[in-house]
Amino acid sequence: MRVEDFDFDLPEELIAQVPLADRTSSKLLITDYANQKLTHTNFSKIIDELHEGDCLVLNDTKVMPARLMGTKKDTGANIEVLLLTQMEGDEWETLVKPAKRVKIGTKIVFGEGLLTAVCTGLKDHGGRIFRFEYTGVFFEVLDKLGEMPLPPYIHEKLEDKDRYQTVYAKEQGSAAAPTAGLHFTTELLEEIKAKGIKIAFVTLHVGLGTFRPVSVDSIDDHEMHSEFYRVTQETAELINGVKEAGGKVVAVGTTSTRTLETVATKFDGILKEDSGWTSIFIYPGYEFKCIDGMITNFHLPKSTLVMLVSALTSKEFILSAYQEAIEQRYRFFSFGDAMFIKGRNY
Repeated sequence: MRVEDFDFDLPEELIAQVPLADRTSSKLLITDYANQKLTHTNFSKIIDELHEGDCLVLNDTKVMPARLMGTKKDTGANIEVLLLTQMEGDEWETLVKPAKRVKIGTKIVFGEGLLTAVCTGLKDHGGRIFRFEYTGVFFEVLDKLGEMPLPPYIHEKLEDKDRYQTVYAKEQGSAAAPTAGLHFTTELLEEIKAKGIKIAFVTLHVGLGTFRPVSVDSIDDHEMHSEFYRVTQETAELINGVKEAGGKVVAVGTTSTRTLETVATKFDGILKEDSGWTSIFIYPGYEFKCIDGMITNFHLPKSTLVMLVSALTSKEFILSAYQEAIEQRYRFFSFGDAMFIKGRNY
């Protein structure tokens, strides 16, 4: 299967630049594969698609203010550092611009010395390993100096940084938001719980893969980057119980999906308490072991995310839904509108 098979023409003006004032006011496209049906509605109506005994699974990762602007200590040259993954202690994997200016041993100063970093390793595509030095608590220093790492296709300034954070964000560690969850408000989640729909949380810290395009011709040649995940015993038991009782498991976003499918694959179709690093790559032909449906945003052409959502139904059905969304002027990507994808066996 070729990457080109997942291409489509997306008008640039449909790339959402700012979030809507009301999180739940986005459009929602419901894709019903079994009946080959597409339905247009509003995200606030998502509750009508969920039923008592179902389970909604949310990724509770929290986005770090991970973009740091610093200067080289020896030359004063401006350097941008994007934190991606915490390694051991105060060492982090990062993306650097301009990377050619940063060699092993290069020292970067941030915030007039509140934070310094020494390059200890080189990675591909502008990646660098840094060891950070500071006084106090690292994440408190980061809150003072860092900026939210908005995706490169967003050119407008974000007035409220909390809008690039889900209302249930808890576990600090992501370099990007799990954007499907941005549509939920605390009030909507309470309504969902009141209907008898269970809510479970997993954690997956969004990392390097989010920022890298697919650069090969054949899907089989693409390698996903690893991201840290965690599933608690409470979550595992809740979801296993829902499935045993015949309820549907609906993942909010591709990150929740990848977490659940990683663990279900590891334990022969059931969930157990688990944590680790996943590089699972889901594309058409994959047999889902945990989820029945997914709430997701609209993704980049030829991206691994388009491949993932296509696996839940079919490439042809998803691309026809995308074409419908383009014709109906849906908003795309992080601050855009949403889809509810009912899987083949929903």
